[in-house]
Amino acid sequence: MILSNNHQKLITSLSQKKYRQKHQLFIAEGVKVVRELLESSFELEIIFSTESEFSSLDCFIQVSDQELKKISSLKTPNKVLALFKIPSQKRINSSGLIVALDTINDPGNLGTIIRLCDWFGVEQLVCSQDTVDCYNSKVVQATMGSLARVSISYLNLSEYLQTVSIPIFIADMDGVNIHKSKLPASAILVMGNEANGVSDRLKQLISNKISIPRYGNSNQVESLNVATATAILLNEFRR
Repeated sequence: MILSNNHQKLITSLSQKKYRQKHQLFIAEGVKVVRELLESSFELEIIFSTESEFSSLDCFIQVSDQELKKISSLKTPNKVLALFKIPSQKRINSSGLIVALDTINDPGNLGTIIRLCDWFGVEQLVCSQDTVDCYNSKVVQATMGSLARVSISYLNLSEYLQTVSIPIFIADMDGVNIHKSKLPASAILVMGNEANGVSDRLKQLISNKISIPRYGNSNQVESLNVATATAILLNEFRR
């Protein structure tokens, strides 16, 4: 097989969510990311590479550096681009530590949070329906392979949170100092939008609000990046 115009059109179309949903495919780039997805339960559709490492795969297509550059979204393509099938959404097991995201817009933030969940042993991530798509190529790239190990669900977040029996905590600037809070092993940590935080609708549903204390004297730093805050809070839950 060779790289065809149809392949190029398909790959270009997958930059948009509606075409990812239509074809039920997403793009992964780079040797590390692709290797990890190949070793997971994700099903490979087709793989394009300048390297012979992947040539044993039935759906392998050898490409030149120039051809890879044409289909890659990276400034410096990293040897391989693969298309994987989007899996069916798994049923949520509402136990253990779960992270919930309310309208996260930035692909880099979502990718980093998925990676943080993997690091801290959070197996389930639930997202509001208006959170950025986890199969966006920038998100996939930022996860560095952690997408293979974290179960991600998109749902009506307010409805879901009203059905669970474990404690729910909202990250909020006006919350209780996290260092003075007793944190359970099973809980849901809700992180909010980059600009506006957790929505008022969710704040009205949930009474447990926690915050990260600020030690600097400058008032110019209004808040932490949501991924940075998630890292700090998950560390406290796991201590």
